[in-house]
Amino acid sequence: MQEQQIIIGKTNYRGQFRSVGVQAGDRFRHTYMIGKTGTGKSSLFQNMALQDILGGRGVCFVDPHGEAIEWLLKRIPQSRIEDVILFDPSLEETPPGLNLLEGRSASEKDFLASEAIQIFYKIFDPNRIGMIGPQFEHWMRNAALTVMADPAGGTLLEIPRLFVDRDFQRRKREFVTNPSVAEFWDKQMANTSDFHRSEMLNYFSSKFGRFMSNRLMSGIIGQHQSSFDFEEAIASEKIVLINLSKGKIGDVNAQMLGLIMVTKLQSAIMKRAELPAEKRTPFYLYVDEFQNLVTDTFAAMLSESRKYGLAVHLTNQYISQLPENIRNAVLGNVGTLIAFQIGAKDASMLRSELKPLEESDMENVPLYSYYLKMAISGKPYEPFLVQALPPIEAAKTNFAQVIKDYCELRYCSIIVR
Repeated sequence: MQEQQIIIGKTNYRGQFRSVGVQAGDRFRHTYMIGKTGTGKSSLFQNMALQDILGGRGVCFVDPHGEAIEWLLKRIPQSRIEDVILFDPSLEETPPGLNLLEGRSASEKDFLASEAIQIFYKIFDPNRIGMIGPQFEHWMRNAALTVMADPAGGTLLEIPRLFVDRDFQRRKREFVTNPSVAEFWDKQMANTSDFHRSEMLNYFSSKFGRFMSNRLMSGIIGQHQSSFDFEEAIASEKIVLINLSKGKIGDVNAQMLGLIMVTKLQSAIMKRAELPAEKRTPFYLYVDEFQNLVTDTFAAMLSESRKYGLAVHLTNQYISQLPENIRNAVLGNVGTLIAFQIGAKDASMLRSELKPLEESDMENVPLYSYYLKMAISGKPYEPFLVQALPPIEAAKTNFAQVIKDYCELRYCSIIVR
């Protein structure tokens, strides 16, 4: 599919309104969008994703609320129905599968084990105050590598079972070839007293309990095989729509699933290093409220994802929501910065990025307009005011329910309880 620019608004140039677009090549320098709720940010984000869908490109849209997914579904043309992969965790009777621990190579397994630890930090100890620590990391890493050693696979929910079911542990350990993992079981755990083991186990298992006892979550992350393969989805330019509606599944569950999904996407993207550059099919990622769904590793990857053919679009309401390292990674790597109306604190933080604008300029942007700082053919330009376009109208024929039914039949499982 030939790459084309996407239109993101219009600007008044010498008395005439002209369309403003981002060129295909510049999109891989990534886009960051910020603005208060109700300023038009979501409509622009959805318009951009829809243009990619209508252009036949591969897209992944991560929605923490659900409304954007519904909006997009009503506008997907008939020609792309079979390209859609709809991940909807609220389907309790036919839940999609999402297994974080599907590593093939040794390096991929190491990466997934490390990211599993980062996910638990993100959820349970985001400020690193000691809720997760070195001992948890040590148990988690070795347990994750143990369950992944089994050719039949393993899941996050099997990790606590390794420490309470000796028969299960013995079966899994038969496949372990990593010397350090074998030593963990044969020497360290074997020589740990029952008291200290019990003390650590309660602390360790408590982090998994809320997901193991939740019918919805256990039905999703307890499956050995994910419903779809991100590598295949990227290569064949699929439309991956991830509905993480907090109102339906809860904040923590939504965050866990979102972190797993982004990690799996990241793993698939990194493996494209093995492909010749001409075979790296462009792929476009959109993540709303991304501050809850990315780890430090993903933020660091922004600087390299361009060469892997991944164009990243991130949005949230307040830059102060971002940890300093992630904020620096985002602002240091985006080529397109879109600032709708923002508060005084955020204006102060962005002043150096949006020179020569003053803080008052950013605080008083008209609704449905924004300041745009962009790179054109790699060359940065000073920010200018852009008027956002209205939401693209829905198609005359709505295939939303057809797509939902198709995806449930193709990508979901029937759970027998």
